[in-house]
Amino acid sequence: MTSEAIAATVHRSWAADLEPRTMYEILRLRVEVFVVEQACPYAELDGRDLESEARHYWLGGAGHPEPVLGCVRLLKEPDGDFRIGRLCTARSARGRGLGKQLMEAALAEVGDDGCVLDSQEHLADFYRAFGFRPTGPAYDWDGVPHVPMRRDGR
Repeated sequence: MTSEAIAATVHRSWAADLEPRTMYEILRLRVEVFVVEQACPYAELDGRDLESEARHYWLGGAGHPEPVLGCVRLLKEPDGDFRIGRLCTARSARGRGLGKQLMEAALAEVGDDGCVLDSQEHLADFYRAFGFRPTGPAYDWDGVPHVPMRRDGR
């Protein structure tokens, strides 16, 4: 694959409406990236994927023969803020603008509301480009340095 940006359709679904096969492919990709590739044995299945307010975005898949190439999860926090998390792309599809497409889709739904996330430290500049700012010092999350970040409501 080349490093050229590609335009892929971003699919979106509420957790309750997500096809089981697509959910499986999303979870498979997340485990492949966060647990296997990053050699970080942690509980990827945190119980939040099936919350009634959980929304899942993905590229590829959607009942088609191609695999899920990237995904992100959008949650609603008890304080009213949105939370973006679990953004990842398949190793074979990186450097092609897919993460940006997923963030733009999730932030379009966030709109003018506040939004938080926990960035891997080396990706903080990626999130800064979307208006997020660090809200505290870096911390260790299962062996991976993270930075808490926030984009204020507008």
